[in-house]
Amino acid sequence: MNDLEAVFPRLRASGHRVTSDATPTYNCIAWAAGHEDAWWWPEQGGYWPDAVPREPTIAAFVAALGKLGYEPCAMPAGPLEIEASDFVALFVDESGLVTHAARWLGRDRWTSKLGSDVDIEHGLTGLEGDVYGRVAQLLSRRRQ
Repeated sequence: MNDLEAVFPRLRASGHRVTSDATPTYNCIAWAAGHEDAWWWPEQGGYWPDAVPREPTIAAFVAALGKLGYEPCAMPAGPLEIEASDFVALFVDESGLVTHAARWLGRDRWTSKLGSDVDIEHGLTGLEGDVYGRVAQLLSRRRQ
């Protein structure tokens, strides 16, 4: 993406930086799950955990990430400062279907893989808007 702030206008306020080169090997769901060796998506023939519905619903993504120990938790009222946990944020479109996932880095910073493009560091709401919709579900697990 040549101009990330043109595609994701909220990045300007949240701050961001590119942290990797573009690669089609993995996507945002794999990146949020801590994997860089496969494209995770329920509908496009990519990797998807066994016995999890192949649909882009919050329930299916909660079940998929649940296989890695993640559980739904409340959205934070302010910055996250819990150092003993990992967090993943699921984004949804207007229909409530999952479009994106981001992984927490700590100190109110998140990391995302933008499709087959670059990985970036950003604020939680920096990617909200027309492309990915809004953050709808937060998941957490004890740090591994």
